[in-house]
Amino acid sequence: MRRLAIKWDQVQLDADGNVGGHDAGATLVRRLLNLSDNPILIGPGQRRCNGFDLMGVDFVETDTTLVVNLDVLDSTRVWRTLREHGESPAVMNFQWGPTTNYADQVPQLIEALSFALFPTFANSERTALAVRETVRRWTVPAVAEKAKVGWANLGFTVEHVQPRRQTEFPIVLYPAIYLSERKRPKLFMEIVEKVHRQVPLRVSMRLHESHLVSELAMTLSQKDWVWAGPLTATRVSYWEALAATTAFLATATEESYGLEYVEAMAAGVVGILPDTSWARALVPEGYPFFWRNSAEAEKLLLRAVREPDACRAELDALAGGNFTAWIARKHDDNSFEDELQRKISEWFG
Repeated sequence: MRRLAIKWDQVQLDADGNVGGHDAGATLVRRLLNLSDNPILIGPGQRRCNGFDLMGVDFVETDTTLVVNLDVLDSTRVWRTLREHGESPAVMNFQWGPTTNYADQVPQLIEALSFALFPTFANSERTALAVRETVRRWTVPAVAEKAKVGWANLGFTVEHVQPRRQTEFPIVLYPAIYLSERKRPKLFMEIVEKVHRQVPLRVSMRLHESHLVSELAMTLSQKDWVWAGPLTATRVSYWEALAATTAFLATATEESYGLEYVEAMAAGVVGILPDTSWARALVPEGYPFFWRNSAEAEKLLLRAVREPDACRAELDALAGGNFTAWIARKHDDNSFEDELQRKISEWFG
């Protein structure tokens, strides 16, 4: 089996040689690095880090390495660089976000070409279908038919879940680390404020540092019932915070998967979800907490903060006895890693 090299241009290393950050990209890079012995992280410089080697793509041994690229748009450049140093470059795309989020046609075409030329593994069935549609839309049929696409739900480590903890006031989670337009944070606050007038709840917003200093974050944090702070320092503290959270309100227009929602529901947080195909893919059929307009979202969130135990009991009944166990089975990260390893063996031997 080839040595694995993981590439994500936004990765950051701390002084001890660990992948820093707790956002989705950093977490995914750490998981991929743990898939094999002696992995490589592609980046600037060359040194031995904590469990992996850091090196530029120019120094990768072409004929014995598989590059798993999280930066899909430059897979062709990676391949060309590898080809200069060996006979059989191996590059695989990892698509972990929505496709074709580009205003210009050029990156859309580059993305489609990358999906067509290199095997692509996606973080959910929805993303995999979007990958195939992108290839079909922008390439000729003879190329699209040969595209190799695999997927598995990204999942989470089930053992991280902590026992539930009671709080003085219900805590509503803003289930994202960005205040981007796609997440619709203003709609989130409009709905939560209406519920807050009826129930003395608290809002928790754990934001990426780039959004924590935004004007919107500053404005929201002025409310004495809203806490807007940095991402939790460790995975343990992250799961401890979820164990004390009552409900979350999802307002995003689009998600490729929805890991933060899955983790919250596994921790016993009542999830109020938009009635969309991406949200329905996360939960059992008949899930009772979908909203189609802001009035429905308000009504559902109000019930969740007033009667969280009753909501959880309803979910348990829906899932045949234990809703959090259902979430854990469907979204176990072991299934993701097994399927990814299987596809790597199928595609690259």
